[in-house]
Amino acid sequence: MAQEAAYSPGLEGVIAGESEISRIDVKRNRLIIRGYDLVDFTEGGAAYEEVAYLLLFGALPTRPELDDFTQLLGSERQIPDPVMDILRQAPASAHPMSLLRTAVSALSFHDPDAEDNSHNANVRKAVRLLAKVPTMIMSGHRFAIGEEPVSPKDGLGHAANLLYMMRGSDPADYEVAAMNVSLILYAEHGYNASAFAARVTASTMSDMHAAITTGIGTLAGPLHGGANEQAMAMLQEIGEASRGRQWVLDALAEKRKIMGFGHREYKSGDSRVPSLKQVGRDIAAAVGDTKWVELGDIVEETMISEKGIFPNVDFPCAYTYYMMGIPIPLYTPIFVASRVVGWPTHVIEQHDGNRLIRPNHIYIGPEHRAFVRLDERG
Repeated sequence: MAQEAAYSPGLEGVIAGESEISRIDVKRNRLIIRGYDLVDFTEGGAAYEEVAYLLLFGALPTRPELDDFTQLLGSERQIPDPVMDILRQAPASAHPMSLLRTAVSALSFHDPDAEDNSHNANVRKAVRLLAKVPTMIMSGHRFAIGEEPVSPKDGLGHAANLLYMMRGSDPADYEVAAMNVSLILYAEHGYNASAFAARVTASTMSDMHAAITTGIGTLAGPLHGGANEQAMAMLQEIGEASRGRQWVLDALAEKRKIMGFGHREYKSGDSRVPSLKQVGRDIAAAVGDTKWVELGDIVEETMISEKGIFPNVDFPCAYTYYMMGIPIPLYTPIFVASRVVGWPTHVIEQHDGNRLIRPNHIYIGPEHRAFVRLDERG
């Protein structure tokens, strides 16, 4: 009985490790990144690159340090021709996450530090991945729609280059601001499924690219990163704000899952949601169309009043990206373009103080079965 009492489905509530990277303050519903409240970055006008530097190096950069880091990222954005060929040859029907998973794995063939798990080598690999993943995402997207890739543009930051490479034209300032906020909010989130999966891989002393490939494969699921795509599909199905409340009520009566709502750690609201909701309102005002914000508000109000379940960050992200003209299949890959700094930080921490992650389980199968030879089984 004691063994059964220790079991927690989905590892809910299980302490699986120690980390200096981040924590969720469940009492205040706040996400803390290396001691800083994440919301302070979005409200204080920080650039995503500042948060990335903080995660990788443990401190916020000075102006010269940020300039050097930004320049380094810019110098690493191009991807090797053989990896570009993989993107070019993939079928147009391939999901961008499947393509990205394969491309990141292949990228290891061309990284001079691929097999070196030392701290400094891991940091160098992390910087290269952070720089190259957006280029791979948008190159794959361009090939899928029958267009040639757009090379990253010198002088544009992480957020701006994502949008520039998607379209081939400079994004508006309000779009860059919106993307920057979303990238900050998605950059790191503790021992979530994909980060933990990456750490499990790293704990075997497998390399950085293997661990990040693991993270991408885990994030792709609709119960993790893919939730923002599913949330937008749901909003499209509802269609109009006037249908929102009844649609949700019907879905609840049918016990359908409402995508973009609920979170295992945030019981009274995801602290990242207000920032992204405001970004959504800013985008709606800029494009002159409040339809999706109004529908989102009604769905949210209904879920809270009927079930006491709050939206997570994927819900406002869904309609915000949609209003920005971002194709839905790119939602989760853009999540990767942000989290590709959080995952490597976890891999570095795991490698630096490693112990193989190998949990136990409770066997619930049959016992004491007698073997019968094949010729006696009929």
